[in-house]
Amino acid sequence: MKTIIKNGKVIFPDRIEENITIVCENGKIVDILKLNETIWGDEKIVGDGDIIIDAQEKYISPGFIDIHTHGGGGHDFMDGTVEAYLGAAETHAKHGTTALLPTTLTSTTDELMKTFDTYREAVKQNKKGAKFLGLHLEGPYFAYNQRGAQDPKYLRNPEPEEYNKILAASDDIVRWSLAPELPGALEFGKVLTARNILPAIAHTDAIYEEVIPAFEAGFTLATHLYSGMSTVTRRNAFRYAGVVEAAYLIDGMDVEIIADGVHLPKSLLQFVYKFKGPDKTALCTDSMRGAGMPDGESILGSLDKGQKVIIEDGVAKLPDRTAFAGSVATTDRLVRTMVNIAEVPLVEAVRMMTLTPARIMKIDRQKGSIQKGKDADFVIFDDNINVSHTILGGNVIYGN
Repeated sequence: MKTIIKNGKVIFPDRIEENITIVCENGKIVDILKLNETIWGDEKIVGDGDIIIDAQEKYISPGFIDIHTHGGGGHDFMDGTVEAYLGAAETHAKHGTTALLPTTLTSTTDELMKTFDTYREAVKQNKKGAKFLGLHLEGPYFAYNQRGAQDPKYLRNPEPEEYNKILAASDDIVRWSLAPELPGALEFGKVLTARNILPAIAHTDAIYEEVIPAFEAGFTLATHLYSGMSTVTRRNAFRYAGVVEAAYLIDGMDVEIIADGVHLPKSLLQFVYKFKGPDKTALCTDSMRGAGMPDGESILGSLDKGQKVIIEDGVAKLPDRTAFAGSVATTDRLVRTMVNIAEVPLVEAVRMMTLTPARIMKIDRQKGSIQKGKDADFVIFDDNINVSHTILGGNVIYGN
């Protein structure tokens, strides 16, 4: 049985082509045909039982890949339940996400250990939601002054006794965000890199001179650029460039941005786009349980140990409104923001939500673009990025 998607405008990494038919089989793209190459009714193209999806001249994009999300739809991955994992994955699938990295918050080691078991079971049961690509641990190794909404009572420095115990407990960790200036952080980064786990710079007070050795140790990604990180600062009256400046100065540094139009305004979205470009910039939601939910009170982190937050103005805030407490964005909103507010061409906005995060996580041979042999993951949307279909491995997980 094949899945055939016809009558759409296909978004490739560098262009958009109309009147394209995509043929999928066994979860992979097996053919990409121009309209005049397709003979409907020919047994070579369409067979009994094949699924035909008419895109109705909408856009056909690679499935969106979110490499930093904490939950959605009223669920947080720190809830520690399979239900939370599945609920969040299904919520994000409705908005075009076909793959994501469940992300933890700063917590106790015991909570992390429970998360590992829950994740493994959720992978087995996940049939209707975005695919889990592995775990992203955010914290607990952060700078206190850049903690943001992370609970300060769990902050600590990386110690081999602790992180080796964590690493031994799970083979599912693919990314770990931490502050590289902390004692022991560089050594820890080298351990992660040796295990093919991506160390990312996050919640940090590092200066440029501390970022350079971190980059060389494998810290090649800046987690949610501008959020929870240093910029130009003074030490003993002398000025130093911070992590923000280092991200621009180091050509090889990748960045991710929360492109909800709130965490970063139009000017900064355009600044990142101009100076890092679509091939070094990934869009991420960094969403908490409030994604896809109405305004009002919510909880950041687990239901029993999390912090109360308020959802308003399209973002989650701390109760005293002194800082943002997380995003409530979905991936379709990120692309829409980049196109409508940052005025980025659709092709490049989509690339930042697909091929660039795939390349950062080293899965671009399987995902991130529409190409023969790659996974049959797609999202179909209209001119305003309203999603009508989400397709994972050739199967429709959202839409009719």
